[in-house]
Amino acid sequence: MPQENLTPLLLASSSMPQSTAAASYGATDDHDASTPKNAHDGGLQRGLSSRQVSMIAIAGTIGTGLFLGTGKSLAQGGPASMLICYAIVGFIVYITLLLLGEMSTQYPVAASFNAFTSRFVSPSYSFALAYNYWLNDAISLASDLTAAQLVLQFWTPLHTWIISLVFWVFLVGVNSIHVRSYGELEYWLSLLKVATIIVFIILGILVNVGVNKEHRYIGGHYFREAPFVGGFGGFANVFVTASFAYGGTESLAITAGETRNPTRNIPRVVRFVFWRIMIFYILSILLIGLNVPHDYPDLSNRSTTTSPFTIVFKEAGSTVAASFMNTVILTSVLSAGNHALFAGTRVLYGLSVASPRQAPTIFSKTTSRGVPIPALLATSSISLLCFGSSFIGSGQLWGWLQNLVGVSNQIAWLSIGLASYRFRQAWIRQGRSLEDLKFHTSWTRIWGPPFVIVSVTGLILVQGWSSIFPHFSATDFISYYIEIPLMVLMFIVWAYIVRPLTRGNTQQQTGLQWVFDLVDTRTVDLETDVYEDNEADKADDTQNQQTWWRRLFFWIA
Repeated sequence: MPQENLTPLLLASSSMPQSTAAASYGATDDHDASTPKNAHDGGLQRGLSSRQVSMIAIAGTIGTGLFLGTGKSLAQGGPASMLICYAIVGFIVYITLLLLGEMSTQYPVAASFNAFTSRFVSPSYSFALAYNYWLNDAISLASDLTAAQLVLQFWTPLHTWIISLVFWVFLVGVNSIHVRSYGELEYWLSLLKVATIIVFIILGILVNVGVNKEHRYIGGHYFREAPFVGGFGGFANVFVTASFAYGGTESLAITAGETRNPTRNIPRVVRFVFWRIMIFYILSILLIGLNVPHDYPDLSNRSTTTSPFTIVFKEAGSTVAASFMNTVILTSVLSAGNHALFAGTRVLYGLSVASPRQAPTIFSKTTSRGVPIPALLATSSISLLCFGSSFIGSGQLWGWLQNLVGVSNQIAWLSIGLASYRFRQAWIRQGRSLEDLKFHTSWTRIWGPPFVIVSVTGLILVQGWSSIFPHFSATDFISYYIEIPLMVLMFIVWAYIVRPLTRGNTQQQTGLQWVFDLVDTRTVDLETDVYEDNEADKADDTQNQQTWWRRLFFWIA
């Protein structure tokens, strides 16, 4: 395809010849600590094992959105609004992940959905999306560190900023070592979250039927009493908090460039998502709505936010159990921050090694273990926003950051839908069958991409209703919609300022194709970056089949 349409976000590790790349990914054993052979080349390394990727898929992005964001959702919209909105967004996310998994299995490159928008939609749009998503991850880390202060207020309101500083130092330290360090930390924190949510589901049922401090049967009382709160504006508000809660799921594909045996592991990751949504999100949210009133004291206000999970444990009559739950929530905040820092670092690294380059060269430097330290430090520095909470209130700041991240997540999902639509169009236009893809969900063939595009666009437009009606709130309106003009600005910068300089006089596009910098789906390259299984991948498959507990794990999931 023409040089100007080459994917600008393909990373150094993913653009190596397949023979070289396959040789550098290292062994497949979960406990192997050897350094990949070509570590001196710089670039990222495939150091995430199937065990780590599988657990990250199940619970890696469960964090402040579910444990704390549900409190804000319940207070603003009521239990019925919360259940309906989280179910709608959960279904959209599942379809989005199926589409992304289809592309990521075929082309397992780092910064994948940014790369796919460049490859199949528009390099200029991809440039804007990449910086939007990098900012999303950086703000997510700030949001998680701010959330740590809110969680700590359960025990003491004094000097809560200290926990943010400690978490920041710890996360930067862990992510500075090796991608395997990130994977191992996420594995154990995710395992703890899974176990805790299972306990919460059991306890939530018991509390509802009468095992609580008042020894009374609750049933559906709170649903009948105030199913919807705040009218349509309250209902619409929940969409952005739900999007914040589900956020990060799409960034699992960013690990594609550092995942062993991507042909097998990426489809597994995608399949895990449905059950995670059903069990961990929908069932938990139902039990929260059943057991916690929307007007519970300090559930969500300017200065504080209380986790509904902690409230349910407290209602069971045990202060110790409530403290344990709050401790788990604190670890989930750590996990969510770890995930955001990892993803944001890889996106910035991808921009720095793009062709043409889209970020300063310094961010492309990596250690001998494949860690992009400058990109790591730049991403983590944005989290200093969390220290502003002492001036405007942790609850208020966290709410604004939550809105920013939620909208950014939606923009990412919309972009995945656009990329999938164009990818499938290119695949068919060039005489291929969708059945020939390495991973394909045939039941989404006709309606999948259009559904994601239309539904996410609707969410973006409607969720800021309460910031306009009945009274206009400038700060809330900005937090809901500021990223849209930023995206447009970044698109214009690349399309009309940088693009003409990098392409010289070789312009081949005309009309709307030039205005929007659209890729020609009839000629786009469909062969580059197709991953071919190597001997290490085959050995990984054999090992998984020979270990009974792994077979059981994948079967259950």
